[in-house]
Amino acid sequence: MLKELAFFNEIVSKLLEIEENEPVVKPIPTDAVIQNLDLGFEDEPMDESNWKEVVENAVMNTPRTASKLFFNQLFGGRQPKAVLGDLLAVILNNSMYTYKVAGPQAGIEKSIIKKSCELVGYKNGDGTMPPGGSMSNFMGLVMARDAKDASASTQGVTKRMTLYTSKTSHYSTPKNAAFGGIGRENVRYIKNNAVGQMDTDDLVHRIEQDLEAGFTPFYVNATAGTTVLGAFDDCNAIADVCEKYDLWLHVDGAYCGAVIFSDNYKHLVAGSERSDSFSYNAHKMLGTPLSSSIFLTKHKAQLVKSFSNDAEYLYQTDADDFDLGKTSIQCGRRNDALKLWTLWKSVGNNGLEDIVDNQFHLAQYAREYVRNNPNYTEYGIADSVSICFNYKNIPAKTICTVLYEKATAMVGYGQFGEDEFIRLVTVNATNGETEIKKFFEVLEATGEELVTQSV
Repeated sequence: MLKELAFFNEIVSKLLEIEENEPVVKPIPTDAVIQNLDLGFEDEPMDESNWKEVVENAVMNTPRTASKLFFNQLFGGRQPKAVLGDLLAVILNNSMYTYKVAGPQAGIEKSIIKKSCELVGYKNGDGTMPPGGSMSNFMGLVMARDAKDASASTQGVTKRMTLYTSKTSHYSTPKNAAFGGIGRENVRYIKNNAVGQMDTDDLVHRIEQDLEAGFTPFYVNATAGTTVLGAFDDCNAIADVCEKYDLWLHVDGAYCGAVIFSDNYKHLVAGSERSDSFSYNAHKMLGTPLSSSIFLTKHKAQLVKSFSNDAEYLYQTDADDFDLGKTSIQCGRRNDALKLWTLWKSVGNNGLEDIVDNQFHLAQYAREYVRNNPNYTEYGIADSVSICFNYKNIPAKTICTVLYEKATAMVGYGQFGEDEFIRLVTVNATNGETEIKKFFEVLEATGEELVTQSV
């Protein structure tokens, strides 16, 4: 094992050095990647030196999502203390379903859940750490289904149940509706207002329609940070509707739910304490390695009802509250808590607040750059860490693709209404103003080349 760790240190050191000068790796076409990098398998073992070369090539040709010019997805950067926690979790190799095998690691997860519930405003709440935001949303949906129809988990879904989410919400909702026995056709997509929030008037209209048609409305999925605009649904307004019609309110904060750590920005999820469940991804705004997702609920008893199952061969100690498998959708589950804990313990509550605040600072810096340059057209909204714009009317897809293919920057594009635009996200809190300025310099240089070529 020590020999492998030495090789690990060697390859990581080389990667970090290369990243400084080559923050974006040139992509290998899909029809060549397996052959070019020797990713397939042979009957006989590889020579040690050849094995090292193959492993290194695979690492060095992988997209550098922690580099200074990665703005493509809703994660990025590299928090060293969190990386250490993740590496230790791999070495320890605990599974998180029982206290017997997880020990203090179960206590770490319980501490994260307890403090997170306090920040959301849940008294005596509970939760778990699923493998990503999609699964967090699924857990909220399943709990809502079971709370509305207690027989669904034993006899199956027998009612025509309907759920509600905005047109710009995460794509996991229709998948989860299928998984949960609700059906994709029973998802109602609610209109957005001009700033990307769920339109509560349309929500009420659709609920009333379904009630008249004999359906059973049961669940509303609100979003704290939509995937394109980064908009925050009005939790208080939606909670008013849910309370009136007795619907479960889940707040999908995978992208931006971590604003609960910031005194300056937690107002963006005001009313979340009135929700039934809430989720956020530490691997997004807080910068932990993938994945570290937190699912919370104020209904501890329902969490157990929906996800517990007796298993004498597993639960062999008197530690119900620390047998985390009883409130999880999984049995075998990797330790996704330690990486967040090592970061959180190192910087404290105030440090996590600084991480969140810095992203909004960088977003505002980028937004002002766009607004003060006549070559840019802004499409985004305020109070968002997604900055949406176009440069010199060049199609967003065109310039983003060229940046990727030339290995100069990684940034994505999105659409709201009839507008398509570049979407720059500032969730990499290890960046500063220098890196944002560098991004615009790279973008503009590529844009000028495209303009020249089109003349």
